[in-house]
Amino acid sequence: MHKWLSVIGIGEDGLSGLSAIARSHLDRAQIVVGGTRHLAMLPSDDTREKLLWASPLQATVDEILRRRGESVCVLATGDPMCHGIGVTLSRRISIAEMTVIPAASAFSLMCARLGWALADVETFSLTNRPIAAIALGFYPGARLLVLSADRHQPALVAELLAQRGFGSSLMTVFERMGGGSERRIEGVAAAWNATDLADLNAIAIAVAADRETLLLPATSGVADAAYRHDGQLTKREVRAVTLSALGPVPGELLWDVGAGCGSIAIEWMRSHPRCRAIAIERHPTRLQYIAENATNFGVPELKIVAGEAPAVLANLPQPDAIFIGGGVTADNLFETCWNALGKGGRLVVNAVTLESELKLLQWQAIYGGEPIRINIERTGAIGSFLGWKPLAPIVQWAVVKK
Repeated sequence: MHKWLSVIGIGEDGLSGLSAIARSHLDRAQIVVGGTRHLAMLPSDDTREKLLWASPLQATVDEILRRRGESVCVLATGDPMCHGIGVTLSRRISIAEMTVIPAASAFSLMCARLGWALADVETFSLTNRPIAAIALGFYPGARLLVLSADRHQPALVAELLAQRGFGSSLMTVFERMGGGSERRIEGVAAAWNATDLADLNAIAIAVAADRETLLLPATSGVADAAYRHDGQLTKREVRAVTLSALGPVPGELLWDVGAGCGSIAIEWMRSHPRCRAIAIERHPTRLQYIAENATNFGVPELKIVAGEAPAVLANLPQPDAIFIGGGVTADNLFETCWNALGKGGRLVVNAVTLESELKLLQWQAIYGGEPIRINIERTGAIGSFLGWKPLAPIVQWAVVKK
């Protein structure tokens, strides 16, 4: 297929920094697409048709598609395939129709200036994601590289670090890297006061925890006290067993049905940045807790669906795994969930009441799988002594759809 679209990464050094191949693609193009900054890099006597990115961005993408077959060149900052426009275009246009020529990404440039190994850092883009998403990378000794959306975000990132107990982290903001106006600003997050920044900036963070900071483990089974809840919480030990039974795999989607405070969905997403989840809950206060917990745990992109299952499940995307933590005895809930799973999909159900246990045993007799009984005891006061106090036993059924 004819490659009619070229996507060329360009740095702050402008046309002079382009390779001969990149320059030849640009010179041959009939139409040039870019932001105001990119198009300003072209010679003043360039009379070719130019398209400026519109808002919403998809309007310009649609316009590019209407020019299919003409010679179109898109100018992009740095590496177009690193959180860039190349990724957006590749969702609509086959790579067989595109030539992508990257320049050094902001991440590569920052590592070169700081002496950090790119393989050892965690990277984030805030150009289209909530700031809370970077909280997944908050642990002592972590090195984070963050693409900002505008000049205000370094201050917001500093505020988030301080709020989460990492105010002693060292932040370095780089502006206009690779050009004559490049600038570097450093400071500690808790005392960050730089406001005169360029919109084109990126942030490097050497994460350091404050002395009293409660650190969240990378494994499932976060302490119950870390969650906001009204008692509808899968307890820590049971949660660890449940996540093990669900077996999250990067890129998979979980339905957390009867999500309570969202702990199962949240820890599913925390297991890997590409894990996705939908929390389904009908109780208004618990819906608020789910949103707050998701933000606090660094997974603000958790999708929350308000309503009664199974009715609200009808138009949701197909899950790879389903957890039913509440409403086990509801009419048609199991049937709806089972039918939603594809071959190889996993279903895990936790039951507390005798009625829900009976349901599980009935389903298990038909569909197979393995029921287990989970008994947890914690120490508690018995007068002036300590003794064992049992939590409500849980019957858990896990099954894979054949």
